[in-house]
Amino acid sequence: MKSILVTGAGSGIGKATARYFAEQGWYVALCDLNTESLQTVERELPADQCDSFPLDVTRYSDFERVIDSVSSRTDGRLDVLFNCAGIMRMGPFEEVSIEDHHLTTEININGVINGIYASLPLLKNTPGARVITMSSAAAFYGVPDLAGYSASKFAVRGLTEALNLEFEPYDIVVTDLMPLYVDTPMISSQKYQAGTLRYFGTRLTAEDIAKVVWDATRERRIHWIPGLTLKALKFITRFFPFAERRAMRAFSKQKRKDLASAG
Repeated sequence: MKSILVTGAGSGIGKATARYFAEQGWYVALCDLNTESLQTVERELPADQCDSFPLDVTRYSDFERVIDSVSSRTDGRLDVLFNCAGIMRMGPFEEVSIEDHHLTTEININGVINGIYASLPLLKNTPGARVITMSSAAAFYGVPDLAGYSASKFAVRGLTEALNLEFEPYDIVVTDLMPLYVDTPMISSQKYQAGTLRYFGTRLTAEDIAKVVWDATRERRIHWIPGLTLKALKFITRFFPFAERRAMRAFSKQKRKDLASAG
């Protein structure tokens, strides 16, 4: 039985991915900080195909404990590490608390590094292993009102590209997913809506992304761009490289106008 470890498995994309892989007959290690949500997901999956592990991705010692447990269940192998846990604090840079900026960095960057570092012995022991991480369309160009989040996803992109080369001798493919907004609780719970969210909306579902994760286990592509909208935008900006900045400025100006009108 192949195996996947999913962080952030309690809801959204992580939950949808855990379900999808379980349906394909994989063993799924479910990890999340929210133990109540985690247990709910575990009850929905076949008992012989999953285990749940409370995990704070910012604590490396937590990852070590989880990896030890997973290793005992998979004979020291891990086919896929899916770094899905992440947070978003949407709003003007100075209106997002410094604590939330720091937490975004801790979870979205250090949490990914912790997961990869702790899982590496199992991944190296598994031919054709994969490291798949949730990045974002916000890693293509810095997004107004998402500065901290955007920066964290740029970091994920850089880490992915570097480790894709470093881990090649181990037969480990390192890749990331870079979608536009996905219809998940992380987006729907935002009290402030950035101009890009108001413009693009949420056209992708968590189930859409779960299928892309599955595809990423079977190909060696470095960056995956789900959805036709973003693919079209990236194609256009190849020929008009200044279009991204102009578009981001326009979204930001429109947002300020909307706020002024509401005020």
